[in-house]
Amino acid sequence: MPLAVNKTCQAVLGLQQRRTLRLASSPASASSVPRSSVWFWTQLGLVTFLSFATRFYRLQEPPHICWDETHFGKMGSYYINRTFFFDVHPPLGKMLIGLAGYLSGYNGTFPFQKPGDKYEEHNYIGMRGFCAFLGSCLIPFSYLTVLELSKSLPAAMLTAAILIFDTGCITLSQYILLDPILMFFLMGAVFSMVKYNSCANRPFSAPWWFWLCLTGVNLAGAMGVKFVGLFVVLLVGLNTIYNLWELLGDLSLSLVTLGKHFMARVLCLILLPLALYTAQFAVHFAVLNRSGPGDGFFSSGFQSRLIGNNLHNVSVPEYLAYGSVVTVKNLRMAGGYLHSHWHLYPEGVGARQQQVTAYLHKDLNNLWIIKKYNLNTDYLDPSLPVEFVKHGDIIRLEHKETSRNLHSHQHEAPLTRKHLQVTGYGINGTGDSNDFWRIEVVGRKAGKHIKVLRSQIRLIHLATGCILGSTGKTLPKWGWEQVEVTCTPYQKESPNSLWNVEDHINPRLRNISLDVLKPSFPEILLESHMVMIRGNSGLKPKENEVTSKPWHWPINYQGLRFSGVNETDYRVYLLGNPVIWWLNLATIGLYIIMATFISVAIKRGTHLTAEHQELSRVLLHGGGLIMLGWLLHYLPFFMMGRVLYFHHYFPAMLFSSMLTGITWDVFLKFCAGMLSASIQVYNCGIVLLILLTMYSFYLFHPLSYGMIGPLASDPNSPMAGLRWLETWEF
Repeated sequence: MPLAVNKTCQAVLGLQQRRTLRLASSPASASSVPRSSVWFWTQLGLVTFLSFATRFYRLQEPPHICWDETHFGKMGSYYINRTFFFDVHPPLGKMLIGLAGYLSGYNGTFPFQKPGDKYEEHNYIGMRGFCAFLGSCLIPFSYLTVLELSKSLPAAMLTAAILIFDTGCITLSQYILLDPILMFFLMGAVFSMVKYNSCANRPFSAPWWFWLCLTGVNLAGAMGVKFVGLFVVLLVGLNTIYNLWELLGDLSLSLVTLGKHFMARVLCLILLPLALYTAQFAVHFAVLNRSGPGDGFFSSGFQSRLIGNNLHNVSVPEYLAYGSVVTVKNLRMAGGYLHSHWHLYPEGVGARQQQVTAYLHKDLNNLWIIKKYNLNTDYLDPSLPVEFVKHGDIIRLEHKETSRNLHSHQHEAPLTRKHLQVTGYGINGTGDSNDFWRIEVVGRKAGKHIKVLRSQIRLIHLATGCILGSTGKTLPKWGWEQVEVTCTPYQKESPNSLWNVEDHINPRLRNISLDVLKPSFPEILLESHMVMIRGNSGLKPKENEVTSKPWHWPINYQGLRFSGVNETDYRVYLLGNPVIWWLNLATIGLYIIMATFISVAIKRGTHLTAEHQELSRVLLHGGGLIMLGWLLHYLPFFMMGRVLYFHHYFPAMLFSSMLTGITWDVFLKFCAGMLSASIQVYNCGIVLLILLTMYSFYLFHPLSYGMIGPLASDPNSPMAGLRWLETWEF
C-alpha cells in the first residue's frame, strides 16, 4: 500500500498515537477494552449469569426419564449400590453422576427402566443439576478461550452469545447425560492449553506450571468420560509438538533447557493424565465390587472378584486332568458356555445330530468331561495315576448329560456360511475320528499344564483343522434362541475362538481358592478396555431410534426426540438453533477464504499495517488452532463403523462457535478499516449478530424447554412456521 494511503488509513483509524499496535486497544475495535477493566468482569459476569439461567430454567421439567437418562441414571444408581455393570465408555462420567446423586439425597432405588417413567418421589434434580452446572461452565470457558486468542471482548461476547442461545447446547446440558461432562473437560483442556501457550515468555514460572498441569488433568477427565476425549488429546499433542519445534529453532536456548521443556510436557501431558486415568479405574473397580448385570461381559477370572458371583470365594482344582468335569466359556463379549442338549438339528440343517450351542446362563447341560481321544477308562479309579491335560494334547469332550462327544464334520453351519457344523455325536462316548480335538493354550509351550480360569485355550478339530468358536448369532426357535457354535476354517485369533475353563470338578485333585487365580489390576484394566472397545465397535441402533450420518450434523439436518411423541405429551426435541448452526457453517467457508487470501498476501510480501498484521496473526494462529480442533472432533466420525447419533457433533460445535466469534470479529475489523465510519460498522456488525442469535432463540426456545399441543405439521401449531426442513420431527 502506498505511504500516503497508509497515513490516511492510520489517521482514520486513530493509529498514529502508538508505535506498537495491539488489537485489544485499537479504535477499529473500540468496544474491545483491556481485560483488567470493569468491562471485562461485567461481561464475564453477564455471560456466566445467562449461561446458568438458560441451563437451570425449568430443570425439573419433564419429571420423567428422557432419552439416555435411562442408561446413565441407572449407572449412577449402580455406583450408589456398588453393583457391577458394563458400559462402552470409561467410568468417570457415570461415577460423577452417581456421586452427585448420592450427595443430593438420591438413594439409588429408582429403576430407570424406560423413557417416560415418572420419577415421582425420587430425587433426580441433583443429577440433572450437576450436568447443568458443567454445561453452564462451557460458556465462560469458551468466552475466556476466545478472549485469550483474539484479545477482543466483542469476539468473546459473540462466541458466548452463540453458545448461550443455542437450543441444542441447552437441551444437552439439562439431562442426566455424559455429554455435558465430556464437553466440560474438553473445554477445560482447550482453555488451559491456550493459557499455558500465553505463558510461553515465562517458562517454568508458577502460572506456566499451573496451566500445563491443569491441561493434563482435563485431558485425563475427557478420556475418562468417553473415548472421543482422545480427539482433544490429539489437539493438545499437535499443539505441543508445534511449541517444541519452535523452541528447537530458538538458538538462544541450550540443549539442557530444551530437555527441561520436553520433560515438563512428558510429565504434565503424558504421565499425569495416564496416572489420573488409571486411578479412575482403580476407584471404579473398588466401588463396584458386587455382582451385577455386567458380569457376563467379562472373563471368569474377572467375575471371581465380585461379591455374590458364583465364582467368588470358590475352591476348585487348579490344573485340568483327564476325567475332570468342566464348563468351558467363550471369551467373546457376553460369550456363553459350551452347551448341548437332547434336541437335534432340524431336517435340512446340516446333519441331523445333537445340537451344540453357546448358552449364557449356568446349566447342567454346560458340563463336559475331558477324556483321552483313544481311551474310555474310568479316570476316577484311585488305582490309576492322575494325568494332567497339557498344551498340545489330543482330547475328546464328552457331554455329561447325554454322553455324546463334541463333534464336527464337513456339513455347513446352520447360520454362518463357510463355517462347519458342530454337533454332539456317538453313543455313551463312542463315536469316530471327527470327535478328536487338539487343545492349545495361547502363549504357552507344548507340555505345559492348563490352568482353570486363567488359561485361554483353542480347540482345533483334528480332521478338518477348523477351530471351535461362537459366532454370536442367535439361533431360531428350533435352537431355543441360544447362540450358534461353529468350527471356523479361518485361523485368525479372536475372542470368538478362545475359551477358558470356569467350573472344574475332580475329586482326585486338591482344591485351591480362586483368590490365588484372580487377575491383577493391570490385567483387569487391560481386559476392561478390550471389552469396551469391542462393545463400541459392536453398537447397534435401538428399536425406533433415529441414527444419523456425519454429513447431517453441521447442516442441522435432523434432531433427536428426547421426550414425547404426540399432542398431549411434553415434547423436548434436540435440535441446534438453525440460525446459529447455519451461521457457523457459513463461517467455516468464510474462514477458509480469508485464511487463504491472507496467507497468499503474506507469501507475496504484501505490505500490511501493524493492525492488519495483528489481525492476520489472530486469524491464522488463533483461528487456525480452533479450526484444527473442529476438524479433529468431526472428521474421524466419517471413518467410524459404529452407530452414530446427532449428539456426537456437539464437541465439534463448540469449536465452530468459537471460530465464528474470531472470524467475524476479524472480518468486520478488516471491513471497518476500509470505511470511514469504522467504529459504527464494526459495532453494528457485532451487535446485529448477537441480536440475531437472541431472536432466533426466542423463536426456537420451545424445543429445549418443552412443547405441548399440536405438532409442527399441524397449521394450528405455534411451531408450524418454524419447521423449515421436512426432516425436523417436532
